[in-house]
Amino acid sequence: MAAVCVDSDYFDVQDDGRLTMVPGSLGLRQILYFKDPGTHSFDKGDYDWLARIFVQIQAGGGGAAGARANAGQLVAQPGGAGGGYAEKLIEAAVLGATETIVVGAGGTAGTPTVDGGNGGNSSFGGLVSANGGAGGQAVMPSGSTPSAYSGIAGPLAGLGDVAQGGGAGGGPIRLSGGEGQAGYGGESRLGHGGFQRASSGGGGAPRGYGGGAAGALARDGDSVNGTEGGQGIVIVWLYA
Repeated sequence: MAAVCVDSDYFDVQDDGRLTMVPGSLGLRQILYFKDPGTHSFDKGDYDWLARIFVQIQAGGGGAAGARANAGQLVAQPGGAGGGYAEKLIEAAVLGATETIVVGAGGTAGTPTVDGGNGGNSSFGGLVSANGGAGGQAVMPSGSTPSAYSGIAGPLAGLGDVAQGGGAGGGPIRLSGGEGQAGYGGESRLGHGGFQRASSGGGGAPRGYGGGAAGALARDGDSVNGTEGGQGIVIVWLYA
């Protein structure tokens, strides 16, 4: 009778002699989530069974400026843009021994007269990348006459099988010294922008990953800070 050797990680010989696959040994084996802004490493040698990976990249969203109004006047600011997104299926043979992963931070919140910070770019080596959203600027001066400003353009697409820019931040409107509306935060593929407001305070915070912060609004002597943008994320799906 012939004998055969099999890799027990992938195959199993049943009592009746049938050769079967070990459930879960092929296909999707693991998902890695890189959520902390900054630099990380992916070491291919840690997964000797690896055949290919699917990478999702979400960049950080833009922060929003604060606002300061004189007595009897109003200031409303635009929202930050949402971060871009990219994805790519990559064969293991294409990967280097170690690939650098960058997770973009959300843009900083501006003080009452300072712009919001730009969201950070996210990437997986030189193979996949997405651009961060621009921060909302402190463009509207204190006043009581009608005024409107354009929103913040979304970032351009990065690199990947699918790559797209983030959503634009909304523009603010002032109707009078007591009525107006700040701009909304830009949308992202893996998150949502912050809500726009018509009362004094910082703009709405984004939800999920990569959304832009909404702009701040101040009236009648109020002084308020802006809001931080949403941080990015990198997700790596590992296939045997």
